[in-house]
Amino acid sequence: MPSTLLTLLAVLAAYLLGSVPFALVASRVFGLADPRSYGSKNPGATNVLRSGHKGAAVFTLIGDALKGWLAVFLAAHYTPLYGLSPVTVGVVALAVFFGHLYPVFLGFKGGKGVATAAGVLLAINPWLGLATLATWLFIAFTLRYSSLAALVAAAAAPLYAILLWGNDGMVLVIGIIAMALIGKHWQNLQRLLAGNEPRIGSKR
Repeated sequence: MPSTLLTLLAVLAAYLLGSVPFALVASRVFGLADPRSYGSKNPGATNVLRSGHKGAAVFTLIGDALKGWLAVFLAAHYTPLYGLSPVTVGVVALAVFFGHLYPVFLGFKGGKGVATAAGVLLAINPWLGLATLATWLFIAFTLRYSSLAALVAAAAAPLYAILLWGNDGMVLVIGIIAMALIGKHWQNLQRLLAGNEPRIGSKR
């Protein structure tokens, strides 16, 4: 099979995997309302937590992170075996991430991508992923704002990548993911500045 076709199939598979809405899966498994019907109406772990069911939120968080990690891990493993360009890994990383943001299964209206981005970064480089995750956790647990934690972590990720690799193509991939995350949190930033952004665990 030609390498170009293999790359296209890998990108398509990654996008479809990213499109799996674990927030809805968790809500159905635990018998909860559709997360798009309450709170921020965002199909993500933070909004599922507003249902009061921590187990469903953890399920969503792990599922969204795992799909990002799995897509990039498989791409990194099989790319050299099939003689594909190393660029394939970066494109797959973008495909699974944007699959979560714009899932075909939800009419292209998905989550904000924090957990999926974390999984992607952990698969690209564990140290990069852990540093970014630590940044998110520090802000989230000290200030109790998931959105602010996401914004700070997104801004920090490309800087961590530059420290690790310098001028590398994967830095561009991480930069695109970071900009998309910040864009997805633009309304949250406006609410933060206005002082009416809900804290983690609050029911809105």
